[in-house]
Amino acid sequence: MQSFPDTLLNGYRNFMSGRYVDERERYRTLAELGQNPSTLVIACCDSRSAPEIIFDAGPGELFVIRNVANMVPPYEPDGNFHSTSSALEFAVLSLKVSDIVVMGHGRCGGIRAALDPDAEPLSPGDFIGRWMALLKPAAEQIQSNDIMTQTERQTALERISIRNSLENLRSFPEIKAREEEGKLRLHGAWFDISTGELWIMDPATRDFIRPDV
Repeated sequence: MQSFPDTLLNGYRNFMSGRYVDERERYRTLAELGQNPSTLVIACCDSRSAPEIIFDAGPGELFVIRNVANMVPPYEPDGNFHSTSSALEFAVLSLKVSDIVVMGHGRCGGIRAALDPDAEPLSPGDFIGRWMALLKPAAEQIQSNDIMTQTERQTALERISIRNSLENLRSFPEIKAREEEGKLRLHGAWFDISTGELWIMDPATRDFIRPDV
């Protein structure tokens, strides 16, 4: 049998002798009573932008959905397989979260691929290409901007992706209804990997600002 990665085993040992010891009662309570997180975070699957670390969250505090480029597709009740949409449905209808945060990040590989008109398919099915097609109109508009540097284009599209995902969230009838009833709040955030800074989207202007910390 193939050996399990040593780095993961060592990490697990550290977890059992450290964090689990400190939070044993919390884990037992979660096991007995179930989870009740108030916040859903939709983040990129990039290994550099883990929401639980960025928000210093403990077990049971965040419900997290991660995918390429932290995107939310529009509501499509077509009977096909929809991983992100099914997790959204569970968070909103079952867990009844009160806040949803779409968190993008700097130097996102998915966004970089969306901006590359000559990008080759990464697999026979080109699943990434089809997924990133959600951003194709915005990517083409940004790419045609001759005033921006490529780094500025990348950051701009990363933030557009967050705004688009927030709009797509509102295409889900239950999310739209709960927001209008004041039972659910939607937020946008962008994490700068190089500096550790978190930028929050102002819902009125849709600009991103750094909060005082």
